[in-house]
Amino acid sequence: MADGHAPQDHFLGVSRSLSGRVWRERPADASVARSHQLKLGLSEPLARAITARGVTVETLDSFLSPTLKALFPDPSCFTDMDKAAEILIDAIVDGRRTVVFADYDVDGASSAAQLVRWFRAMGRELAIYVPDRMKEGYGPSPAAFRRLREEGAELVVTVDCGAAAYDAINCATEIGLEVVVIDHHLMREDPPKAAAVVNPNRPGCLSGQGVLAAAGVTFVLLAALNREARKRGLFADRAEPDIRQWLDLAALGAVCDVTQLVGFNRALTAQGLKVMSNWANPGLKALLEVAKSTGPATTFHAGFILGPRINAGGRIGRSDLGTRLLSTEDAEEAAMLAAELDALNAQRKDVEREVIDQAILVIERDSNFDPDAPVIVVAGDDWHPGVIGIVAGRLRERYRKPVVVIGVDRAADVGKGSGRSQTGMNLGKAIQAAFEAGLLMAGGGHAMAAGLTMRPSLIPELRAFLEENLAAEREAAGDEPLEIDALIRPGAADRALFDEFQALAPFGPGNPEPMFALSGVRVERPMAMKGGHLRCTLVDETGAKLKAVAWRCEETDLGRRLLSGEGSLHVAGRLKADDYMGRAGVQLEIEDAFDPRMWTV
Repeated sequence: MADGHAPQDHFLGVSRSLSGRVWRERPADASVARSHQLKLGLSEPLARAITARGVTVETLDSFLSPTLKALFPDPSCFTDMDKAAEILIDAIVDGRRTVVFADYDVDGASSAAQLVRWFRAMGRELAIYVPDRMKEGYGPSPAAFRRLREEGAELVVTVDCGAAAYDAINCATEIGLEVVVIDHHLMREDPPKAAAVVNPNRPGCLSGQGVLAAAGVTFVLLAALNREARKRGLFADRAEPDIRQWLDLAALGAVCDVTQLVGFNRALTAQGLKVMSNWANPGLKALLEVAKSTGPATTFHAGFILGPRINAGGRIGRSDLGTRLLSTEDAEEAAMLAAELDALNAQRKDVEREVIDQAILVIERDSNFDPDAPVIVVAGDDWHPGVIGIVAGRLRERYRKPVVVIGVDRAADVGKGSGRSQTGMNLGKAIQAAFEAGLLMAGGGHAMAAGLTMRPSLIPELRAFLEENLAAEREAAGDEPLEIDALIRPGAADRALFDEFQALAPFGPGNPEPMFALSGVRVERPMAMKGGHLRCTLVDETGAKLKAVAWRCEETDLGRRLLSGEGSLHVAGRLKADDYMGRAGVQLEIEDAFDPRMWTV
């Protein structure tokens, strides 16, 4: 630090860490924290962490024990939800040929699988259509709808897509194809002219459930379908489907689409992970086995073991593999699909690494790169459209600001892009504005993620437009701080502390995993691992030790400093269970570090 002292509002005096961040204690109202502590006999650090996540005295019980009974919304509060349920029940009764049209990612697959399973429970097999990412792009198209109509479809239900499919839905109307839209992406004021458009982010929708993934909206639709079918007496001679058995799919979509785990969405995810832990879904069980993992299920399983493999089909393989896997009841078919997806995921990693390396070279060597710009827009020829979203996420982590990655197909004169953002910066809204300004052929998304299609010649104009559009939000959001929940010593970082803080789970946006800091620890036995990761042991002045790991950091300032093993550091990270060989221990997953020697005198 230039001024030679640590400002009081910087945790451990860290104003610029090895990853370029300021450390701050996560803010919490001390009086509320004290109330939580006394009410339930919690430790002071845990009570404070709960308070820092916005939990009040009134919401404490529902936060610690999130139940669907307490938090499930009335389906009727979603615009067009009752209409959608009536249309689908009519289709069941009249025997109309119905198709679910799903996006090719996990949220689309888990949404479609819920509907397929509900229809199957009603004695009907729902046909599946998932567009090919490379050939058809995102969402419904006039060509896809014409094909479905020619094949005899009378009703199409779009899931995790459709809210911006104006041309396709206009085409559907012309050819006599009825469409129901189930989506969650940001929308314009005038919805497409579908028979029903159910979307908590639809302007005018009063549900208050805008944080839901499409899989969550679909789960609410299942409740509406049961209610409508019950009203019509359809369960007089058959059992009512117990939709709770499909909560694992709703949770999978919520986690993999990186939604805010608050309120009803938190309850949906918490209860869904409990259902997932039974591994009753043949597809999820097969994926767990092929990944050589074990339960019980956590957000880590959903987001880092299951999700990437399901997504691999849509990214670089056959787009319908994920939906088929999550929908099948056949264990042999599930095993075959899981093996195929696992192999595709390995290929995806190789393609992703190549594009990341190329993108970093462009960003850090390109003369138009401005380190102070509020957003990064980077493009390259022939970057695989299936990995640009992951690459955008990785680059966002590296540069701590929104990133849009565009893969350019020169032969077709088209660029397909994907963006990832940070809290306080609505990238989806900015992309929608760029579309309305005529810079894009197509574009949309939500606050934290967006997609686009455009002419490559307009990329410089898009960069300038987004920089101007997001400048005010970037200034208001400021540099992304690292918020610390508690200062601990290596000797106190044990399984009991880890288990205590699991009361906060499930973790995700809106409910971040606890971040712990250790002061003045030495790094012993640092070891680089394949993939740019490293392992080490953190030791304090008493000799107490804590095992630690840092991911994808070997070529960063953080990684180089850890590998040097010189001097002492302040280290921040998340505690993770270490159950290898039945040891029931913990290790620290390092997020950041600060070298006190960086202070100038």
